[in-house]
Amino acid sequence: MSVELSEVQEGNLLEIRVSGKLDRAAYDLFTPSVERQIEAFGKVRILFEMHDFHGWDAAALWEDIKFDAKHFNDIEKLAIVGDRKWERGMALFCKPFTTSSVRYFDESEIDAARLWLAE
Repeated sequence: MSVELSEVQEGNLLEIRVSGKLDRAAYDLFTPSVERQIEAFGKVRILFEMHDFHGWDAAALWEDIKFDAKHFNDIEKLAIVGDRKWERGMALFCKPFTTSSVRYFDESEIDAARLWLAE
C-alpha cells in the first residue's frame, strides 16, 4: 500500500495518490492533512488518483465511512482518477455520501481532472 498526499493552490486543492490495498494506516496518514486544509480553507477540492489499486481492507472501509459522514459538506469537488471499470463505479457509489460534485476520469485524462477541479 502506498499513499502520497500533496497540497496544491495554497491548500484548497489536495491530490491523494494511492496504490495497493488501503488500510487504516492510510487514513491515519491523510485524514489529519485533509482536516487541517478544511479548517484553514473551508471547502476543499480533492483529486483521488488510483494506480494498481486493490480497494480497502475492512478497517479502512470503516474509516472511509466515518470520514464521509464527518465531512459530508466539506468537499466541494472530488475527481476520481483510475484505470479500471470498477473504479469508474466508485464515482457513482460516492455521490450519496457527499454534497460535492463527483466525476470520474480515466488516468489518461488527469490533466482534464485538474482543470475541472480548478474551475
